Amino acid sequence: MRVDIITDTYAPDINGVAMTLGRLAHGLRERGHLVHVVRTGETKTAGETLAASISLPGYKEVRVGLPGPFKLRKRWLKRRPDAIYVATESPLGISAIKAANLLGIPVATGFHTNFHQYMEQYRLGGLQPATMAWLRRVHRKAAVTLAPTPDVVAALTEHGFENVSLLGRGVDTKLFHPDRRDTNLRASWGAREGSPVAIVVGRVAPEKNLPLAMECFRRMRERMPDLQCVCVGDGPVKDALKSKHPFVHWAGVRSGEDLARHYASADILLFPSETETFGNVLLEGMASGLVTVSYDYAASARHVDHGRNGLKAQKGNSNEFCEMAGFALTLWQDDLRAEARRSVEEVGWDQVVETFEAELERISRAAGPKPLRRKEKRKLGKMELRTVFLSDIHLGTAESKVHEVVDFLQHVKCEKLVLNGDIIDGWALKRGSKWRKRHSRFVRKVLKKTERENTRVVYCRGNHDDVLDRFLPLSFGAIEFVKEHLHTGVDGKRYLVVHGDGFDSVSTHHRWLAVLGAVGYDSMLVINRWYNHWRAWRGKEYFSLSKKVKAKVKSAVSFVDNYEHQLQEYARRRGCDGIICGHIHTPEDRQVGGVRYLNSGDWVESLTAIIEHLDGTMELVRYEDFMAGLSQRLHDGERPLNGALRGAETGPAALSA
Repeated sequence: MRVDIITDTYAPDINGVAMTLGRLAHGLRERGHLVHVVRTGETKTAGETLAASISLPGYKEVRVGLPGPFKLRKRWLKRRPDAIYVATESPLGISAIKAANLLGIPVATGFHTNFHQYMEQYRLGGLQPATMAWLRRVHRKAAVTLAPTPDVVAALTEHGFENVSLLGRGVDTKLFHPDRRDTNLRASWGAREGSPVAIVVGRVAPEKNLPLAMECFRRMRERMPDLQCVCVGDGPVKDALKSKHPFVHWAGVRSGEDLARHYASADILLFPSETETFGNVLLEGMASGLVTVSYDYAASARHVDHGRNGLKAQKGNSNEFCEMAGFALTLWQDDLRAEARRSVEEVGWDQVVETFEAELERISRAAGPKPLRRKEKRKLGKMELRTVFLSDIHLGTAESKVHEVVDFLQHVKCEKLVLNGDIIDGWALKRGSKWRKRHSRFVRKVLKKTERENTRVVYCRGNHDDVLDRFLPLSFGAIEFVKEHLHTGVDGKRYLVVHGDGFDSVSTHHRWLAVLGAVGYDSMLVINRWYNHWRAWRGKEYFSLSKKVKAKVKSAVSFVDNYEHQLQEYARRRGCDGIICGHIHTPEDRQVGGVRYLNSGDWVESLTAIIEHLDGTMELVRYEDFMAGLSQRLHDGERPLNGALRGAETGPAALSA
């Protein structure tokens, strides 16, 4: 799998989230997966991309990632991952979820931090309900939310979170080991042989409840004056605590073997935090063979058996916590320390990574086959068809979906290709629109089909390319230019192919008004394009303003109905069984009476075509559904043969869905 991890914190940051993500990324890479980390920070290594960020005011150690939806979309369009893991609910993480949803990439989110509980620690308790509601909205946009303990899973589910699964945590028992005990380090703290050392490890921040740890230190020293107290970590309240508690040794930030040495050189670990989703510090202390004192929740609830391998108090009961800290002074030389080590020896990261891998693979499979890359598309082959009908491509305009229509033609092989009007937008070119290289690609693709596949091309003129009127009929080799075309199906049914502008009274009798309407429509498309850029930034799907107008404005609905009726009557008068048209950019396949009305839509918004299979079946198809059908067959190990998409959701039912 190709996996991207989005996070506001990563190594060399020193915290539980950064450590966990590092373990998960390393574990996936060892299993052969391609992992890329999009992260905040100032330095990066191979396999990482730096995102824009700012430092949290008053807490410079914490960086908040800024939104980057367009950069992420650009990256994922080029290197589409099978799954994305968003670890932090920052503006960066939210923009990643939105960009991934827009591209149809499955997202897993991690619940690593109890932000809603932090509100109380920062005197913003009134914002807790709003914060929880916001977190719920963020995580609902993911396929799964991974939480570290069963009680967190239960709490999130109770608060209305959906699709919450358990992803535990592990501990590196080789790194964190009692054998790393250092007598010289203990001596630097003033610890004598036979006297204990109590330690706290973590961010020195309000949410870590360190004033309680300091109070426990004070009471423990009253009972045992030789006790040395150590605090490992840094944060915004360190200076204030240091000035109030000068007897504590402030060791600052430690990592790797140095951190493991500090753990093993102590005897008692106090872990007073009430806001953890897990608490990696607790497992690291147990692996180092310490007597741990913690509240009964998160990692403690899962791994500490009170009195056997550690001590714990009821969450929120600070008096009981201090009592357990005092009790630890009688156990620091007890077998409890060895039992703490034994109880976590099997709590490694391999099983955690395996669970993480399984969850990502599950949501990737559930999302279905991903869009194929250019090299993979060559494996799709071509669907053999009798006839393909395209209209309203509007080459020469910025809104023309040339890449899509060329891709569509790349994967079909047909005996006849009917280009039913408005293929080139002469009106737009006269107004100053520019002809791009991508527009020439379509022309080259059509010419190649006549040369290499012996395809017959029939070009019916439309109103935007009515400059052809003065030359019709005209032929160039296998290409015919006509005003209308009579198509006979395999079953002998006759279809009249005409662009349809002749049945639009505005186009026929008031050309100046039609040109003005075209300018208005083009302007609407420009507005629509920027509006959809904004919708994409918010993670919403494509919205067609013109289709909304057609559906809501009574006169527009009446015009479409009248247009369809006139064309059916015209086909009936010509003795035809059906009519195939374009012009109004409204794809349709409808049988009324004895006449079948087929409108091929356009390649500006709807991206639709009419195809005739080798058995004569006529079908209205949408580009995305057509390509998805071919991709699904390749995914299933099948070869796309004639009629491969018959029965798939590519017909009228799919268009109305």
